[in-house]
Amino acid sequence: MDKQQLFENIQRKKSFLCVGLDTDVNKIPEHLFDESEDPIFEFNKAIIDATADLCVAYKPNLAFYESLGLEGWDVLERTVDYIRTNYPDQFIIADAKRGDIGNTSAMYARTFFGNMNFDAVTVAPYMGEDSVSPFLTYEGKWVIVLALTSNKGAFDFQFIPSAETGERLFETVLKTSSKWGNNENMMYVVGATKAEMLGDIRKIVPDHFLLVPGIGAQGGSLQEVAKHGMNAQCGLLVNSSRQIIYASSEHDFAQKARAEAQKVQQEMAGLLDELLK
Repeated sequence: MDKQQLFENIQRKKSFLCVGLDTDVNKIPEHLFDESEDPIFEFNKAIIDATADLCVAYKPNLAFYESLGLEGWDVLERTVDYIRTNYPDQFIIADAKRGDIGNTSAMYARTFFGNMNFDAVTVAPYMGEDSVSPFLTYEGKWVIVLALTSNKGAFDFQFIPSAETGERLFETVLKTSSKWGNNENMMYVVGATKAEMLGDIRKIVPDHFLLVPGIGAQGGSLQEVAKHGMNAQCGLLVNSSRQIIYASSEHDFAQKARAEAQKVQQEMAGLLDELLK
């Protein structure tokens, strides 16, 4: 999916919502284990069916699937295939946070782009250009580089100023990595809990899409994210995971997930109306 197609989906659905499929076997409704031999996939399927018209992207967090071994990988593959078959307009992100020496990154890229047909993968840039460039060799695919994250530990390194220039480390990451790709194949992760920093980020990467986690359960403000982070083509994919997928642990979990997603989508529709009017 290219940038224009993504923006057209955002316009059509009046949404820039990404639903995080952080499917925790210890949190999904207990009745699924009694009613299905495949409870994790059934949970994902129900969430997807309930929210697909309200979002433009899904983001499985690989840790939740890898923790289950072969069963988890099987569920992940079938989840991606289910989205591709039934909702082909969705942008699918592997939240993998990979990053290693070049030949290892090439194998990771083959996994997510060559074999599993994700649209994008999150990548840690700490090891530099040669650890990221293998992901950029796949035409029509996206690398989403970690820039400024929403966790408390972000302050351990990401805000350290350069002794020479005074620019903070996350700014150096943005400036340097933006030369490796372009705004048609590279996005950045910027946490919603750092929304006030989005203005500074937009000065460096004005035209790139930003993947923004941290609204909902983590306390980030969608209004603040849009205020500081939107560009002429929206330029945002805002992720919500727990607030949506775990809205209920009862038989109505899918309906409650839809209701939560609809709240976010309606707020996004208003923000997009302001942008596009």
